[in-house]
Amino acid sequence: MAARSSHLSLALLLVMAVGCAAQDYDFFYLVLQWPGSYCDTRQSCCYPKSGKPAADFGIHGLWPNRDDGSYPQNCNPDAAFDPSKVSDLLSELRANWPTLACPTNDGLRFWGHEWEKHGTCAANAFNEHGYFQTALRLRDQLNVLDALTSGGVSPDGGYYTLGQIKDAIKRGTGFEPYVECNRDESGNTQLYQLYFCVDTAGDRFIDCPVLPRGRACSNRIEFPAF
Repeated sequence: MAARSSHLSLALLLVMAVGCAAQDYDFFYLVLQWPGSYCDTRQSCCYPKSGKPAADFGIHGLWPNRDDGSYPQNCNPDAAFDPSKVSDLLSELRANWPTLACPTNDGLRFWGHEWEKHGTCAANAFNEHGYFQTALRLRDQLNVLDALTSGGVSPDGGYYTLGQIKDAIKRGTGFEPYVECNRDESGNTQLYQLYFCVDTAGDRFIDCPVLPRGRACSNRIEFPAF
């Protein structure tokens, strides 16, 4: 009887451990980046080997997060990025998840970093291929640039209020993002990144349970051309 009780206790502990691992994050941030703002800084940028990206919002990452504002990272050192597992997605990754870091490169290091730091922490939701495929699908589903331009907010070097930007995106996508800004070489605040929240399965957008700790915006925001 004691042996059976011991086995049951061990089984219960294993179930609890699996359950805890499966609940190590509460939602995702899908982070989209405007390339014109990445490049228009003192640091500048380098176009990838595949050429200048399109003037559209690219993916920065799909990041598991917790409701208390913390987040898991680098969850499986053994799950190194393997480009062969996303070979069918490489053209989409180059187009919609481009790297702008210097020196000029092919993007593999950037994608590897995102998978190893963030993607491995969502292994209960998807494998490496599923991680990248999900982020690409979610980005396409939003169509943020169309939402902005339809709302009168265009990447033409003009200035807009934070309210104008949020309202245009919410009308066009159904969700209000957290807007992160950076500064150009002259110190002007510019539209840099947008954070949208996604459920734990990566299936649908949700209202954000907590806002990120991104760089706040002034109320006069430049939307630079690219």
